[in-house]
Amino acid sequence: MLIGDTSFIKRPVFIRGKVRDVYDLGDRLLIVVTDRISAFDVVFPNLIPDKGRVLNSISEFWFNYTSDVIGNHMVTTDVSMYPEELSQFKDELQGRSMLVKKVDMIPVECIVRGYLEGSGLKEYNKTGSICGIKLPEGMKQADRLPEPIFTPSTKAQEGHDQNVTFEQLVDIIGSDLANRLRDYSLKLYNKASRHAEGRGLILADTKFEFGILDGKLVVADEIFTPDSSRFWAMDEYEPGRPQKSFDKQYLRDYLESIAWDKNPPAPVLPDHVVEKTRKKYLEAYERITGKKLV
Repeated sequence: MLIGDTSFIKRPVFIRGKVRDVYDLGDRLLIVVTDRISAFDVVFPNLIPDKGRVLNSISEFWFNYTSDVIGNHMVTTDVSMYPEELSQFKDELQGRSMLVKKVDMIPVECIVRGYLEGSGLKEYNKTGSICGIKLPEGMKQADRLPEPIFTPSTKAQEGHDQNVTFEQLVDIIGSDLANRLRDYSLKLYNKASRHAEGRGLILADTKFEFGILDGKLVVADEIFTPDSSRFWAMDEYEPGRPQKSFDKQYLRDYLESIAWDKNPPAPVLPDHVVEKTRKKYLEAYERITGKKLV
């Protein structure tokens, strides 16, 4: 079942994102992961089959796997445990939704990079650094960094987030919270990276969002999904070129190859791009979890 519109849920919209729609259930929130897809901060008219279920299931896996590092906002993905009024939408919600606790979100994207790619590569090629962190000279695309680095950005209500240095982050949210965000981001990345390597994957980079729940820092939203992370095939890794990836990089590369200025409206994606993108998401789930999506 393809889901692009979740307006069948007759509860107040807490936030409607590019891919996720969040509904206010009073003391809880319901996150519904649609099959919409975005790239370069623009949502496309196509839906990607199975994408919502893949993203939701991967987040569930990682929230459980990393709960010994830091708590999270997840309550359950079992629709039978949702409020009774939602039972009529069991088929629509099963596998693509998550009941979560309300969290006071911190307006920062916490990005960790272990390899040189994406916007980090572009910034390095211009300045030799990323978010004020100086890197060795002569590095190539997809090179492994000497150590994982924390490169935060501020959350934008519209348009692109703005990269900031760690010192600028301290000025915005204070030294204590900035240090905790950096420390937990790196701990999460390192644990997930070790798991990924055991599954034949390289976790090149990722981003987190954190919030405060009952006075404690927790990780929220999504975690280590193909929408928030770059996963590469370890057996085909070769620095100096784009890598075989299990994320949106295939779609980004396609979009870079066509005459689109990265502003709305987004072009309609050809069927073969939709199908290959779907397969990338399914393979990511299977490689990360060791299971088939059911």
